[in-house]
Amino acid sequence: MSSAQHTRLTYAFDAYCGWCYGFGPALHEFAAAHADRIELQVLSGGLFTGPSALPVSAYPHVPGANERIAQLTGVTFGDGYRAALADGTVVMDSADAATGLVALRGQPGANALDAAAAMQRAWYVDGRSLSDAEVYRDLAAELCLDADAVAAAYASPAARAEAEADFLQVRRLGIDGYPALLLHTAHGTDRLGGPVSSADALTRALDQHLAA
Repeated sequence: MSSAQHTRLTYAFDAYCGWCYGFGPALHEFAAAHADRIELQVLSGGLFTGPSALPVSAYPHVPGANERIAQLTGVTFGDGYRAALADGTVVMDSADAATGLVALRGQPGANALDAAAAMQRAWYVDGRSLSDAEVYRDLAAELCLDADAVAAAYASPAARAEAEADFLQVRRLGIDGYPALLLHTAHGTDRLGGPVSSADALTRALDQHLAA
């Protein structure tokens, strides 16, 4: 199948969004099942930026939300993350995280969805700050990417500008909640599924939209 026939999708997420972490396994399964017919763009939404980029302790609803996410999606939150929550000092800065995604996804052979998932594991399993340049070196190694190139990209103004462009593009798409999976067709843009959709449900929604 030529790329011209590939169906275009956009996944808008935030690395510090627990619902996106919960949605990740289903989205991965869906993307893998349709790898030959979809082209998936991954954008960062910018949930915690500017005055909202605060220590995790400033968001007391998080632990309760995590319990609900775990119940509804089956994901587990790691000991490192629970320790970071208890400590409360890690600042959730979505602009730094978005810059990290840009640094990872821009490397030769990189898969943006795999990079996004690796970042969410670094936070939600290991409790590591996504503002820490060393995290991106480690993620580069995990994803078989050039750690020096990733670190240099993370520190570059160009990557920060591209992250800001992601935020702008997400706003232009009218997205105000995450995760959001959008299908682009000749008829416009439609939202596929929701945060607790299974891979099968996403497939059914995709097929229905394309059949219409």
